[in-house]
Amino acid sequence: MKGLFNRSNRGGIVLLGVILLLVEFVRGAVAASFIPIYGEKMLGLSLDIVGTAITAHFLTDTALKMVIGWLLDRFSTRTIVHAGLLVSLAGVALMQVADVPWLFILSAALFGIGISPIWIVCLMKVTEDKRATQMGLLYTIWFIGIGSGPIVCNLLLDHAPAAAGRLIALVTALSWGLSLFISNRRERMIETIPLTRQVALLREKLSRMRALLPGMILQTAGAGMLLPVLPAFAEKELSVSSSTYSLILLAAGGLTVLGLMPMGRLSDRVGHKRAFLSAGFCTFSALLLVLSTAPPFWECLLIAGALGISYSAVLPAWNALLASYLPQSHQGLGWGIFSTLEGIGIMIGPAAGGIIASLGTEADVVWTSAVLFGLIGLFYLLYPLRPAEPAGRVSAGK
Repeated sequence: MKGLFNRSNRGGIVLLGVILLLVEFVRGAVAASFIPIYGEKMLGLSLDIVGTAITAHFLTDTALKMVIGWLLDRFSTRTIVHAGLLVSLAGVALMQVADVPWLFILSAALFGIGISPIWIVCLMKVTEDKRATQMGLLYTIWFIGIGSGPIVCNLLLDHAPAAAGRLIALVTALSWGLSLFISNRRERMIETIPLTRQVALLREKLSRMRALLPGMILQTAGAGMLLPVLPAFAEKELSVSSSTYSLILLAAGGLTVLGLMPMGRLSDRVGHKRAFLSAGFCTFSALLLVLSTAPPFWECLLIAGALGISYSAVLPAWNALLASYLPQSHQGLGWGIFSTLEGIGIMIGPAAGGIIASLGTEADVVWTSAVLFGLIGLFYLLYPLRPAEPAGRVSAGK
């Protein structure tokens, strides 16, 4: 334990990793389970309100990431993370009693504000000499946290909904307390670029990466559409409880984690990133279409596992493709643009999914998401991808 809290221990990466694990556990529990299930069943809110609340969470999370560098250049890491997690704690506490739509949406937005800084801070602590190892550790922590959160939350919501809320608040409070042990020194960001130069660079990068825009926005929008409706879809269309739904999530998440490394190595060996993307997205689309027909439970487990494998094929190839479009001289700016564009999709997706479900059924949302992924797969199968400038291997931010 002593080493965990040693501020000189590789810049505090271990401590930050523990905080990241707790934060992502809560994020997964809140976005994928607590908001859609507790909001609809316990607070009596409609699915369009639930979807808007999830969108509000990702909106504030994404928007704040755009100014995190500015804040960290003027205040210490401990101050930013500690203050942010206090806001998150207020958000999850308010969420459990916010039976008025605007208050529920506000609580989700507050939660998004608070958890935004920790991932950026973790990326800043990664050292060049051990970048691959440390980035692999951060992604593993992210997957474990965001995957286990909904599973645990679903089990509690099925038997003791109030206990699920208390657990989320407790874990958030624990991460807030641990943030007191973060080093109090300021972080120095890269040298500020004049605004006119930033605008010119932004226009140039957007022009070069226009072939990536459909994938950036539509894939996160398609995935985001599913967040507010999947629990209700599982209950109404698949006739499974929250606990059984957790098994489906476990099958998808587990095979995603198991498939990431072998699929990444296979993608590097084969070298055809476009083929991996097209095959992965089209397979994902086909599996969602089958799932929208409400097959038996055992088939749902197989489909969930296949979805996980498909995602594990897409993620390494997608990150490698993004990296190939980054010029060596402005990688930081490029990743910032990528993160913002992908954030647009995850912001609009949950609200769109909630609206579609309110106007139709949850199965309509799954079908619409499947169509989006199919269109992305066809686009990258037919559209030539030509990176504008070679770039070295770098690790993407979340």
